[in-house]
Amino acid sequence: QVHLVESGGGLVQAGGSLRLSCAAFGSFFGFNFMGWYRQAPGKQRELVATVGSGGTIKYADSVKGRFTISRDVAETTLQMNSLKPEDTALYYCNLEIRASAQNYWGQGTQVTVSS
Repeated sequence: QVHLVESGGGLVQAGGSLRLSCAAFGSFFGFNFMGWYRQAPGKQRELVATVGSGGTIKYADSVKGRFTISRDVAETTLQMNSLKPEDTALYYCNLEIRASAQNYWGQGTQVTVSS
């Protein structure tokens, strides 16, 4: 069993920056992706950015050039710059272990960007 603990988030004005961090506690093995999803009120959860254990990085088009994801084995950080009101959402850390078809989620951390 893996437990994801998130930190960061909060309230910021448009154009500002925030950093989210996530640490995975527990053992896991095999090819995996670790990253962030977000869900705004009334909308579906969507991918923000992920990093594969092999180093592959994927960003949503809406955050390219503004957000940067990094990873150190069982920790991931999302640096969010030039934030926009439309970035307001509940951000979830995710660990997807492809080898064993396991998917873990953090409890979510709120990011609110005021205009």
